[in-house]
Amino acid sequence: MFGFLRRKKRQADLTEATEATDATDATEDASADGSEPSRAAIPESATVESAETRDTSPPPAADQTPASAPSAASVPVERDPRQETDAPTVPAKAETDAASGNSGSLFSRLARTRSGLTEGLGDLFLGKKQIDDDLLEELETRLIMADVGQETTMGLIDELTDEIGRKHVDDPERLFETLHRLMVERLAAVQPTRPPTRRQTDRPHVMVIAGINGGGKTTSIGKLAYRFKAEGRSVTLAAADTFRAAAVEQLIAWGERNDVRVIGEPGRGDPASVAFDAVSSAKARGSDILIVDTAGRLHTQSGLMDELGKLTRVIAKAAPGAPDEVLLVIDASIGQNALVQARQFNQAVTLSGLIVTKLDGTAKGGIVFAIAAELGLPIHFIGVGEKLEDLRPFEPQAFVDALLDRRPD
Repeated sequence: MFGFLRRKKRQADLTEATEATDATDATEDASADGSEPSRAAIPESATVESAETRDTSPPPAADQTPASAPSAASVPVERDPRQETDAPTVPAKAETDAASGNSGSLFSRLARTRSGLTEGLGDLFLGKKQIDDDLLEELETRLIMADVGQETTMGLIDELTDEIGRKHVDDPERLFETLHRLMVERLAAVQPTRPPTRRQTDRPHVMVIAGINGGGKTTSIGKLAYRFKAEGRSVTLAAADTFRAAAVEQLIAWGERNDVRVIGEPGRGDPASVAFDAVSSAKARGSDILIVDTAGRLHTQSGLMDELGKLTRVIAKAAPGAPDEVLLVIDASIGQNALVQARQFNQAVTLSGLIVTKLDGTAKGGIVFAIAAELGLPIHFIGVGEKLEDLRPFEPQAFVDALLDRRPD
């Protein structure tokens, strides 16, 4: 059953029981005096604070500072000159755990994303005894507000209406169970039956990572390198984002952090030549995987989009059959604009999949359904936090469960 519906029902039952108790107590008091109870003796808003309703949770751990902890000013810090750029920082484990509620589950990571959708649906379904047009209309509105998109939402509503007409769905709770199933089916339909092997016999597996600046592209590359190296693969990175001043330094910092080789140096101007050299070097050294960083660009910048196409053609000359994957990094918090980006990038270079970042923040998450419906692109990884291991393989069932707060009974 859906967790938020259980909570709403429990709160409603508790409120009703509390109001009934207050009314009884007031009546008994009035009867003892031999007088009729007045309406003023039974306030409508009366509530009793109980162990279930009182919020006894402690404040977030991130806001607590132990008295014995030394202040930042008292600890000397040796700075690495390379990190004077905008190179990424990886939060200490204690800090990250505190910020995430000391839980690494997908449920906890998607808490903020989930709250914007499920709390509204909880109010929508609470107390409903039957399905009517008003319920379906409000459900449609809430899905659109969650960035699912007009076309995808209408498709979901049409299927739900069909299920209702066939008498397969006859109450609001079953309606929401059916919505959950349809959302999982839409994502699962575009996912590969099994993950890419990411292994080639005579050359490295080449991944090209594209996306706009600020979407988490270079950070995702660093986390991919960490993941693949933890799997026992040898990894090479190519710093082909030569348009942004600090991009090469940022990737080099990730390479040092993960102890992987980086091809490219500051000041080198041609991204295609960097990619060609990286393929040659990775082949010569027997690397299992080569990840190519590309210039962050807006989908409206036709010159840079053409440059991306040129880069993939040069890679194909250096290693026939490559690139094996072209993944687009999109920021889930930008809503429908992410769909526009995916559409334009897919026209410039044929994308093989997506990396969806920043799902641990205020993103509504519905955009993944719109992209799946229009472009049929699978999601390979999702970013749900700042830690290295928080770039996770995408699983449709687990994602929709976490998004809609569906837990085992």
